[in-house]
Amino acid sequence: MPEREETVDVVLVGGGIMSATLAALITTLEPTWTVEIHERRAELAQESSNAWNNAGTGHAALCELNYTPQRPDGSIDITKAVTINEQFELSRELWHHLDTHDRLPGGEGFLSTTPHMTFVRGAENAEYLRRRFETLRKHPLFSDLEFSTDPAQIAQWAPLLVDDRDPDEVIAATRSAAGTDVDFGRLTRAMIGDAVDRGARLHLESEITGLRQKKDGTWSLRVADRRWNGHLRSRRVRARFVFVGAGGGALPLLQSSGIPEARGYGGFPISGQFLKTTNPQIVAQHQAKVYGKADIGAPPMSVPHLDTRVVDGGTALLFGPYAGWSMKFLKHGSWTDLIRSIRPGNLIPMLAVGVRNLDLVKYLVGEVTATDTDRLRTLRAFMPTAHPRDWELVTAGQRVQVIKKDEAKGGILEFGTELVTAADGSIAGLLGASPGASTAVATMLDLLERCFPDRVDGWQPQLRAMMPSLGGGEWDESFELEQLVDDEQVGSER
Repeated sequence: MPEREETVDVVLVGGGIMSATLAALITTLEPTWTVEIHERRAELAQESSNAWNNAGTGHAALCELNYTPQRPDGSIDITKAVTINEQFELSRELWHHLDTHDRLPGGEGFLSTTPHMTFVRGAENAEYLRRRFETLRKHPLFSDLEFSTDPAQIAQWAPLLVDDRDPDEVIAATRSAAGTDVDFGRLTRAMIGDAVDRGARLHLESEITGLRQKKDGTWSLRVADRRWNGHLRSRRVRARFVFVGAGGGALPLLQSSGIPEARGYGGFPISGQFLKTTNPQIVAQHQAKVYGKADIGAPPMSVPHLDTRVVDGGTALLFGPYAGWSMKFLKHGSWTDLIRSIRPGNLIPMLAVGVRNLDLVKYLVGEVTATDTDRLRTLRAFMPTAHPRDWELVTAGQRVQVIKKDEAKGGILEFGTELVTAADGSIAGLLGASPGASTAVATMLDLLERCFPDRVDGWQPQLRAMMPSLGGGEWDESFELEQLVDDEQVGSER
């Protein structure tokens, strides 16, 4: 006897920030649609969206050098920086709308004021940072950016960077007081909580183990109940639309879907570790997210940074990441993930990437074999007074970088995020890593345009009401960060 399939309008795979964002949008735009959210873990936001599995940086290109590459003539290209900044502002607009309409239950304190800084050493790097600063500050989005090569000034911004440093060393820094720290775990739980209040159904310990498209265009999904000894109990759900926002688990599901748009994609997993301190004397001396310059061959996600983190009301400092390597696609995944992702269509791109990225391989080998002394030496390049007794090594999240076909090179390694959508708009999935969480709103708006072209025009009035800049309007100047953050509470907890 065939299994009975319940039909729903939308199935969201994964309980992270991407599914949370899409749930917030869809339950607003189409309140009568039936929406199911399936998360394989027992709690939401336990992979990349977990606050301790990412740096919590509200990526706005205020401090990240990889968004402002230097052209061959020495000039600075800020195109990507402007785009990233605009996308983060869209996220803040939606969060502001949800917050002011009491739609973030339990989300208090997910956003906190934390200046963003860039810190470099050496005359050549200082000159690059100066040119970057002079180019960026001409754009209205970066007009508050400050620059200094004066150790006394940098010490006022972030004393741990300067204390006990060689006075003859050339250093430079930029600072934006408008930066933020985001607890994406708390935000995710609040947004999904709101979606559930609006009728969405949340299934925890519920894993999508297979999917296939039926002749009528709907999708049949096999759902395993992980509470029952793995996959012993399962059911099927039929969905008119499927979003695969499962982080590292997205690639295998997209591959199994059989859509041609997913062919040729591969994944390169990179894990990370951070040094963490909660020593109140150290934490009190540093309130900033300070990004440096990546080593040669290092992926952009491995840019060293010394970060203030505000998670569940408590404050800590993280330094890293120290890259690692694992064959898992998820922190709580399987050691066979990488092997099982290899297909005839992505084998050549994956081999080509391996040959063309020997610097990355060398870098990862160095990171994996690094000792505690090596890690401390890297930290002391940022914080000369660092002592090992104050810091502990913690494992962060797993990231799967995108590998895709390229006619000229055979295959290329991408370090951003990539939205994959079927031609009929019935299924979409997100691959890649940073700056995904910060730009989740822009990515999900792109999804709505691609997958629901017959409806998106009718949704525009509601979308513009939530995010005024979509209609060409200005960011609401009356909106201050304090409306999302109880500064007095955060200050007392610090």
